[in-house]
Order: sequence, then structure tokens, then C-alpha cells
Amino acid sequence: MKTTLQPSPKRLVIRAEPNLFETGGHFTMSAIPKNNHKPSRPWTIYAIHHSHTDIGYTERQERIEQYHVDFIRQAVKISEAAHRGERPDWKPFRWTCETFWAVEKFLESASAEEQEAFQQAVLRGDIELSGTYLNMTELPDYDLLLRNHSKAQQYAATFGHHIDSAMTADINGYSWGYASSLLENNIQHLFSCIHTHHGMYPLGRKQTPFWWETPDGEKLLVWNGEHYMFGNELGFCPDALGKYMARDEIQHNLMEPEELHNEIAEIRINRYLWNLEQEEYPYGFVPIMVSGLGTDNASPNSDIATWIADWNARYGEQITIQQTTLTEFFSVLKQQDLSGIPVHRGDWPDWWTDGVASTAMHTQIYRDAQRTLRKVKSLDPQYQAVSAARVEEAAQALTMYAEHTWGYHSSVWEPWHPQVQMLEVRKQAYAAQASVLAHRALDETLAARGSALLAPHRALRYEVINTEPREATLQVTLPLDSWEMVILDKQYELIDEADGSNLACQPTRSLQLVTELTLAPGESRKLLLRQVDPSEASPSQRIMTARNIASVAADGVDDVRKATAPEGRIVFSSQAVESDSLRIEWQEGVGITAWYDKQRDADLLDPERKHAPFTPVYEVTPAADLSDAQQVVGARSRMGRNRKGPNVQRDAGRLSQVKLLDNGPLFALVEFVFEVKGMSYYTLHVKMYTQQPRVEVGVRFHKDSVWLAENVYVALPFTLGADAELYADKAGSPVRPWVDQLPYSLLDYTSVQEGLFWQDAGQGDVLALSMPDTPLVQLGSLDPQPRLLHGMQAEGSRPSTYAWILTNYWETNFKATLGGFYEFRYAVEALRGIAKPEQAVQALHASTGGFTVHRI
Repeated sequence: MKTTLQPSPKRLVIRAEPNLFETGGHFTMSAIPKNNHKPSRPWTIYAIHHSHTDIGYTERQERIEQYHVDFIRQAVKISEAAHRGERPDWKPFRWTCETFWAVEKFLESASAEEQEAFQQAVLRGDIELSGTYLNMTELPDYDLLLRNHSKAQQYAATFGHHIDSAMTADINGYSWGYASSLLENNIQHLFSCIHTHHGMYPLGRKQTPFWWETPDGEKLLVWNGEHYMFGNELGFCPDALGKYMARDEIQHNLMEPEELHNEIAEIRINRYLWNLEQEEYPYGFVPIMVSGLGTDNASPNSDIATWIADWNARYGEQITIQQTTLTEFFSVLKQQDLSGIPVHRGDWPDWWTDGVASTAMHTQIYRDAQRTLRKVKSLDPQYQAVSAARVEEAAQALTMYAEHTWGYHSSVWEPWHPQVQMLEVRKQAYAAQASVLAHRALDETLAARGSALLAPHRALRYEVINTEPREATLQVTLPLDSWEMVILDKQYELIDEADGSNLACQPTRSLQLVTELTLAPGESRKLLLRQVDPSEASPSQRIMTARNIASVAADGVDDVRKATAPEGRIVFSSQAVESDSLRIEWQEGVGITAWYDKQRDADLLDPERKHAPFTPVYEVTPAADLSDAQQVVGARSRMGRNRKGPNVQRDAGRLSQVKLLDNGPLFALVEFVFEVKGMSYYTLHVKMYTQQPRVEVGVRFHKDSVWLAENVYVALPFTLGADAELYADKAGSPVRPWVDQLPYSLLDYTSVQEGLFWQDAGQGDVLALSMPDTPLVQLGSLDPQPRLLHGMQAEGSRPSTYAWILTNYWETNFKATLGGFYEFRYAVEALRGIAKPEQAVQALHASTGGFTVHRI
């Protein structure tokens, strides 16, 4: 067995089938098989020359930046030499800038003369700008998508150019709002180069066009393409003969002798076109992407133009290869009869966003920074208090973290390597940088509203602001410094300065103060916390030696069942906790057994659930020898789309202890302690609101450090009944998983923005599940088995719901170990009178964002 670094991201593939993947060995000419498969009609192949951008997979991030800046300089020089007639053999050369990030970095360092030469090459059509900024995961919200898709178009407008096409490579999908964002930036075409390692293309076939209809009925023309370096496998680039997608008997190295290279190219090109004919491919042309070297982050290569010219001289009457751009290709496509191109609505879930769960803590920080930046924009839309440059800098850091590359190519193979650890820290630093910049911008914005910084005799005054476009009722913590907490040992009151009313409040175990407010969109309240003279205190504020109506007995145990909860209070017993609107029940060894909504008179838990709500589910796929890196990595490479091996070992948490930590006028706090393999500690902190049908859950745990492939899920088996619709909050639009999706797209999981909700449209009820920290939701079966794509599921089948909080299954560039301390937050809230899914999305955003509070 040999280790082969394949020319694609996330891929250090260890294979046991040397006849397919081994790179050693040369063949003599007589050993090359005779080509008995040739197309029956003339063909044109449109070769699109580009460099796949992976920031930190093959080299240091700043080195990759240096490479791509120089790639553009090389492309400009090739274009100019051809244009001046110095190299007429380079006249067919075309170069597509896959990402505008590379162009942006070039422009930052280029001289005026270089910038002018680049623009002239773009205007001539020798060099093309793609409308995409980088190849992204599904982490960005719609604001960030719009920002990123606007950049190339804005630059093009500065020299009278327009971009109509965008391309992506490597990534396997996009949120539904991605199409809307491109169209809003006047980009009409998307060329998608799917990579099917641990992924799959939609629609049931590659190399096919379709109209992608947006939620509001607009249409984006998409080409669902082949792998982004398939042209290298067909032989378009001398000395870069790849073999990754090709499954044939031909063995070779990247750099074969010219005669052998051309013989292999002839066989593969003819076979490929013949096969398209057998598959009833409808066109006489096909686009193929090609790279200038046999690697990601590769330079332009003028030898491609020379090789293509030589091919056309020999075989051009039957098979013509033409270097082209995205715009030119879509122009050819639109000259065909497009009436038969299918129209598809819905989400295109990305198979590769799961890398974000290998660095879950930093993803949590990213998501907080993204919400914080939205607050800044809401509070200061004209950027009068904070500079637009700071907001832009924060957005850039968010973009760099959300880019699809998740580490150095050998991060699992050799996790101790300095390069692995250096690039891992740098990738994670983008999230930290975004957090610093976003919170600094919020601090500046609030300072303009009168924030009081540290000073002697600082008043205990607060401003609480709702920055979301929806009314919300939420609890907010009023911060106290350590020397101010003494007031909580005395009689005090919290005053709403607008009307002088006394607000209910409750101290926490950490000696902070919580109150509950209902705020309209954009509304703010100013509150004053003040000490009360003991002689003026009301009966409820007075410290009592003993109470005669308390439900707790002398042993401190409250286990007497009450018929109903006292009005406005929460009742706790050894088996349940209950408010006026909700009752949660549990059983030792099992977990939570009921989540009862009193108004609906219904249990909100799925009766077909396999695990109790918020129960941890731990999976590990063993390897025969942990001291053998090949076995540790090899077990991962064979997982395919299961994300686990057939010998996976699964353990579900067992509830061992329940304790009441706090109970007051606003909330009760209950701790659930679980035992589960793979973790030395796992608890739930369940906060039930007294006056609202809302429960907040903090999942706290200490994960063991393990080199094997692992997954950690948290069960979320909620429902509003068989007729309710499940929605996911995706960037730009709510989506019904397993319903609003492209045919043959991913069913097993999806990436959400702020959470999920179940809607009973008939009654206007919604059950909202906020997920501020963890974006991945597992929907398909946890068992290793042949995976289903959209359209394959049985009629009437419904997704299950788990938060997929941790994973390190990938064999190359995920973080190898998941060990450490974590807390992830969730909230479950019953909402009434919700007519449209968009209103439920607003409620999720209000829930995760919370109210903004500061001292004034």
C-alpha cells in the first residue's frame, strides 16, 4: 500500500487497491490497451483553466495568498505575450479567476501598471472574473453572502465590465439563499464543480444544466459539473496527468513521457465522450475544468494551450478542444433550446460543512460574532458610531473562518506535526479575530448610546435593547461587578424608569440579577437597581426566619406531588418540574420522558424517538492498531457518506442524578447528570421560565481526547404532531428538510443558522428550537447503511432530529481530537399565532440573539 496525496482538498487517501490508486510504475506502449470506444458524432470540449483555491490545505495561509497573487501575474504575462503576437501559440489561452479573494489580494499589491494590464486582459476576455469570493461552507448568514457576492461585481464596474457568471469548486452544496444572493448581485449563472469524496452530486447525474428557482420565484442557470481537475485526468495538461475520478486500468505518474501521456489522453478523451453518448447526453459539447499543475492552488500553465493546439491539429475534425471562460460557455449553452432544462426549487445541502463540528468551540465563537455584527448594524445602520472599515474587517474575518478548507492535508495522519498545529491555530484565529472586532464594534456603538465604563460610584442603571425586527419576551442578565454584589444580600428593587414600576427579578447562583422584559422591535428600556430601606420593604422582600407554607420538608426534599403548580410558581419533585404552561418528566437511567404543553394538552416529544431529549449519543469507530497511523486514517477513508464505519460502537447517555439548583419568581434551574462513554462529565442545566412556555438548556461536558473517528450527537426528538411541518432556518430562507430540496440531494444532515421549528399551520402554533452554538442537524438514520438521497425516502417518512455537535471522522484535514470542555446552548419555546414561517425565523433570531444590555 502506498500513500498518495490526491490533487484535491481534504484528501490524503489511503487505499488497499493499488491497481486503482497506486502511483508507481510505468507502462510500455504495448501495455496501453487498445481504444475501442470512440464517440459517433463530432464534439467540442470547452476547457476552463483555473486554480482551485484552498486556503491552508497545501501550504500556510499567507503562502497560499502569495501564490495566488503571483498566479494572476503569470496569467497576465501569458495573455500579454499572446496579445502582442510574441507567442501566437498562446493565443487560445484563457484563465478564470476561481475566487475574487485572489484578485483582491493581487490588487492590494499590484502596481498601477499591473492593475491596468489585468483589466485589459479581463476586457479582452483572456482572463475572467468569477462572481464568487471564496468556496464557502454554509456558516455565512445572508448578509455575509450578499457582501461576498457583491465584491467582484463592484470591482468590475470600476472599469466598465460586468460579471454574469460564478463558479465554485470542491464544495458540494449551498443554502437556498445562495442563489438569491447571486441574482441580487446581478450574477445569472453558477458553474458548480462537485467533489464526491464523502459527498455526492444532486439530480442523479453530473454534467447537466438546470434552473435553480429561488424562494421568490427568480431563476439562476446552473451547470452541475464534473470534478474541478477532471481535465488533468483526461490529459489536457502536460506533466500533470491525474488519476482520481478515473476508474480505469491505466496506471501512471503525474509526469509521463510525452508519447505515453498523449496515448493515455487519446484513450480517456474518446472513452469519456463515448460514455456521454451512451448516457444520452443531449449536447455536442461538454465543459471540463483543468489545473496547471497536479495540485490544488496551482499556477496557470501556457503548456495547456500548446497541448490543445497540437490535439486539435491531429483530432480536431472529430474532437475539438477549446479553452474558454464561464461566460463564453454559458453563452454557448444558452444558444441551445433551453425549454427542456428542468426547474428545481429548494435547498442544496452541502455535504462538506460538517468540518465545522471538528472545531466546535471556534464555530461557536464564530456564530456569536456573526450575531454580534448583526446587532451593530441594527443599532448603527449608518455607521456613525462605529467605522464601516471595522465592520468590513469583522466580516472579512468571518469569511475566512467560514471558507471550506478545514486544516492542513495531514492533520489526522500526523496531528503532532508543527505545520498541522500552526495552520489549525491560524484557521481558528479567524473566529477569534471576528469575535474581537465584532464585540469592539458593539462596544463603540453602545458607548455612543451612553455606556458607563468603570468609575467610582457608578450607578446601577441599565439599558436593555431589542435589536431584532420582532417583539420578544426574554430574560436578561444585568451584570454586576464583584464589589457590587453585596446589594443582593440586602433588600433591593429593580425599577423601570419609563413608568416607575417595580420589575420582578431573581438573583442567579453566580450572583447576577435576572429580569424578564417584553420589548417591541427596536425598543429599549432603562432600568435602575437600588437598595431599599428595610422599613420600606414589602412582605415579599423581607428576610424571613421560616415560612409556614413552603413545600419542602425538614429533610430538604420536595417530593410531594401537587395537583397543579401554584399560580406564577414552578413546582419541582423527584420526577418532574412544572410551570403553569409546561411539565417536564424524567426517569433515572432513561432521561427526560415527557415534555408536556398544557395549552395544547399534548406531549411535545416524538413518540417514535430512539433517544430522550438532550441525551448524548457517542460513537467511535475502532481501528485494529492505534499505534499504526495508516489504520487510524484508513478506517476513516472507507467510510464514504456514512461518516462512521460498519463496526461503529455507539453509547447513549444514562441519567444518573437530578438536582434542583434554583427556583424563584422568574425561573427554576434543574441539573441533569448523565453517564456516557467518551466523556468524563456530561450535565444539562435546564432553565424553565415561570411565566412563559420556554425552556433553555445548557449542555455542559468534558470530552475525552481520542484519535479514533468519533461523532457526538444530542437528541432533539421534538414534534407538534404528525401533521406539523419541520423547518430549518437557512441563510436567506426557511427550508423544509426532506421537502424543499433539489432531487437526489443530501438527506442525512443540514446546517442551520439559528435553529429549527415545527409549525402547525392549522392552529398557528410553532415549537421553536434555538441552536445558537451548533449549526449541524442530523436528520437521517444514525446507523451505518446505504444512504438515501432526496427522493429515495419512503413516502410519508419524516426526519429525526439530533444536534450533531462534534465529529473528526475525515481522514485528512479535520481536527484530529475533539477533547476538551464545552457548553452548547439550546432553547425550546412554544409560540402561538404564527401565520408564516418567516415569522418563526424572526422568533428564532430574537431567541438566539437575545436582548442587548449595557450599563449607562
